[in-house]
Amino acid sequence: MEMGRLEYLQALVTEFQATDSTEAKEQVLANLANFAYDPSNYEYLRQLQVLDLFLDMLTEDNETLVEFAMGGLCNLCLDKTNKEYILEANGVEPIISCLSSSNEETVVSAVTTLMFLTTPRSRAQTTALPVVECMLRFSLSANTRLSNLASIFLQDYCSPLQLEEARNLSRHTAVGIPLPKD
Repeated sequence: MEMGRLEYLQALVTEFQATDSTEAKEQVLANLANFAYDPSNYEYLRQLQVLDLFLDMLTEDNETLVEFAMGGLCNLCLDKTNKEYILEANGVEPIISCLSSSNEETVVSAVTTLMFLTTPRSRAQTTALPVVECMLRFSLSANTRLSNLASIFLQDYCSPLQLEEARNLSRHTAVGIPLPKD
């Protein structure tokens, strides 16, 4: 049975790499993200370099691929080995970039993933000033899921000094004001 699981996951990765169909890629990536939810698949997904696949998809133009890749990383990063791999692979920066997505699921997964990736060693990166400013904005969102998650992030992962610095900086910027058109 275990060998069958590895072979099935390998077939999914091969199909993702071989197909030119965007719809098929989306479906396969969604399946891989779902398999990433089960800890019994972690070793196989590492062996098949699915973490790299998910990280690579975060910079795609296709928002659906980004959503599924972000969801897959969110599912995987609770595992200590996967967390370390993502941190060592410089995965925090593309995850932070996903905070500006227009897709709610992508943003929620990105916030959650940053929470899961925060360690004493990674805290400076996961709670950098731009991230804290972003979470302050999210905490004011009309979207309850996003505002609650951002509030938890601010409360549990940010220091009072970080919050004060981000609030002071936000008062002196023109966030949300559109730039003049040429």
